[in-house]
Amino acid sequence: MTPLPDTHNTVRVLIVDDEFLVRTGLRLIIEGHPDITIVAEAANGELALDAITEHHPNVVLMDIQMPVMDGLAATEQALRRRPELAIIVLTTFDTDDLVLSALQLGARGFLLKDTPPADLVSAIHRVAAGQIMLSPTVTQQLVTAVTQQPAPQRSIAARAALDDLSDRERDVAEAIANGLSNAEIAVRLFISLSTVKTHIARILQKLGADNRTQIAIRVHEAR
Repeated sequence: MTPLPDTHNTVRVLIVDDEFLVRTGLRLIIEGHPDITIVAEAANGELALDAITEHHPNVVLMDIQMPVMDGLAATEQALRRRPELAIIVLTTFDTDDLVLSALQLGARGFLLKDTPPADLVSAIHRVAAGQIMLSPTVTQQLVTAVTQQPAPQRSIAARAALDDLSDRERDVAEAIANGLSNAEIAVRLFISLSTVKTHIARILQKLGADNRTQIAIRVHEAR
């Protein structure tokens, strides 16, 4: 598929699913929005990696169960190459293990395929802006999965890691955990966007994290 011209305000989306009818349905939902461009489709994780390299999407809608390479493996490899890429895992499966695995790998969203069209479009915009987007049922599962661990075991390591952050870095980490984008963090904390990015880089280093989703998980564990 030949990529369409990019514009400053356009979100470039790659659809990854092994079912043609699912890809077609997602296309019909998304393509009517002028600020979203579908740059390519892929039927498995391996083809998705090629499409990411060729078409430079901002957001990837990623199925999990696919032949050749599944969505979790593709997510891991894609974010190694492009850590800034926003990946939404979109699937019919919402088990605790899948949710946690996807978020730990750096996915910014985890939605079920029965998500209402308007919510899906909103999620695309939000993850493109740097936020984390989870469906309500997935959010509850994430909270349950974390809180099932004994409280001391769950929180001591996370709190110790956060104690190494400066006060301002802690403010930024809390804002990330609350789903704020970099621009929103800058406004809330009265700092520049470049300063936000500098703080995030330091937080990642201090926490030994690979992405902002892992920062959010660590903050939630420490609460």
